[in-house]
Amino acid sequence: MPRLAIFQPDIPQNTGTMLRLAACLGVPVEIIEPAAFDVSDRNLRRSGMDYLQHVSITRHISWRAFEAWRQETGGRLVLATTKGAIPYVDFEYRPDDIVLVGRESAGVPEEVHAVADARILIPMQPGMRSLNVAVTAAMVLGEALRQTRSFPNPAPSEM
Repeated sequence: MPRLAIFQPDIPQNTGTMLRLAACLGVPVEIIEPAAFDVSDRNLRRSGMDYLQHVSITRHISWRAFEAWRQETGGRLVLATTKGAIPYVDFEYRPDDIVLVGRESAGVPEEVHAVADARILIPMQPGMRSLNVAVTAAMVLGEALRQTRSFPNPAPSEM
């Protein structure tokens, strides 16, 4: 199943929203530190609510630690960026993909761009800078899960 990686998050509410998204979709999350806030349940609880206990989170102490883990596990790094080359709906996702979103304030550094296996973008109206990082994560993960047929099987409705 595709994974979500969050690069040095700035805003706990956005991170909490992405963790809630991941919990609902069953997507594992990699948080690449340092973050601009204490990455603890207390700081994420407001937007992540009681969903945090349902998401698999791995914290990496640095970009280098994350990249060493990724090289060892073999996941393909798919960077969502306004500097992307391929519209996210035209990209062919694989189950081993790690969808990476950048910092709200600065995206990711060139070092990260250089090692990304793919750089995707969400087409927008001219003059618009970017979407909220949590919205970006939701759109890209939705397409990745659709293509890889990795959406969770819904429980039968109770009548």
